[in-house]
Amino acid sequence: MDQRIVITGVGVLSPIGIGKEAFWEALIHGKSGVRRITLFDPTPYPCHIDAEVQGFEPERYIDKKTIRRMDRFCQFALAAARMALEDAHLDLRQEASDRCGVIIGSGIGGLATIEEEHQVLLSRGARRVSPFLIPKLITNIAPGEIAIQWGMTGPNYALSSACASSNSAIGDALRLLRYGDADVILAGGTEAAITPLGFAGFCSARALSTNWNAQPEKASRPFDRERDGFVMGEGAGIVILETLNHARNRDAKIYAELTGYGATDDAYHITAPAPDTKAATRAMQLALLDAKTSPTEVDYINAHGTSTPLNDKLETAAIKHVFGAHAARLAISSTKSMTGHLLGAAGAVELIATLLCMERGQIHPTINYDSPDPECDLDYVPNTARPGQIHCALSNAFGFGGHNAVLVIKRYT
Repeated sequence: MDQRIVITGVGVLSPIGIGKEAFWEALIHGKSGVRRITLFDPTPYPCHIDAEVQGFEPERYIDKKTIRRMDRFCQFALAAARMALEDAHLDLRQEASDRCGVIIGSGIGGLATIEEEHQVLLSRGARRVSPFLIPKLITNIAPGEIAIQWGMTGPNYALSSACASSNSAIGDALRLLRYGDADVILAGGTEAAITPLGFAGFCSARALSTNWNAQPEKASRPFDRERDGFVMGEGAGIVILETLNHARNRDAKIYAELTGYGATDDAYHITAPAPDTKAATRAMQLALLDAKTSPTEVDYINAHGTSTPLNDKLETAAIKHVFGAHAARLAISSTKSMTGHLLGAAGAVELIATLLCMERGQIHPTINYDSPDPECDLDYVPNTARPGQIHCALSNAFGFGGHNAVLVIKRYT
């Protein structure tokens, strides 16, 4: 079967806003969500900044008893799922439960729970470790808890492809829906890994920005010559995917059609992108082929754009390989310039940013683009949003381990 698949609802928790309207207002006004770390004392670390979800109150979305058995990453997922269902006006009580599924990506899962319970083990002994340890930390508990909450018995699993995780989840959902395995799938990603240990690991890997501790809001600067590393973030993004027939039958609002997915691996290095960009290039080409779309039909790319020296110049090179002369005519944004890097949740949150830009006729900026880099010489919509009609867009996500996952959306007609 080869059905058309559409997006009918979005739910987002991000460092620049909770809910799509708060998220949109910050996006379009170029607001940074990067601040000094508050989740723990950052003084011993070379990097003192992050991008945290501010003002999250889990009890607004989840009952208190359930909250106690969940890591923060899972709480984020349930909150984003509730927002997405409400946005889609989808009442799952009216649906066949076995035709509704959930696929959620997470790069790391319940790291905070691991750290907390390891301290219990060391200080109080094995018998004091929580019986919820394993169910709280495993990545698949996020889609599992969503299914339990709403009684969805269709396809359900988690996947992990580092920072490409949520694009991979959405791509898998696209294919399951096309094949006829479900009518509705909640898909996206969630991450809450800003913990003392997790942060120390990224610092030791020299992946994070360290030059902008005194000016946190300036630290995430994709494609800018002064970039020196990414800013670690957290959050969740979930979209409602439906077959077109199902969406039409319930008279759903349609944001866009999800038309293509491409996935590859660099097979090069555990953290660095391949300098030849062949696999990243191929992922974009496969996504366009899947979408039956030529490169010249694309108006916009939401770039992976991490603010790291290697990623940004190599992503630029890959875009040029795919689009040729048309690359210079593309509008390109990095949402990470404002949100920081949400790791496994990044792709879904950035897809939601792209959907909102398409719906509202505005292209959000890449902020902190102050010093042009001759190796990054495309149109990154610097610093200020602009009006623009997007008919076809790509959303790129690349991750540690060489994972590349690219999505294509088109304006629904």
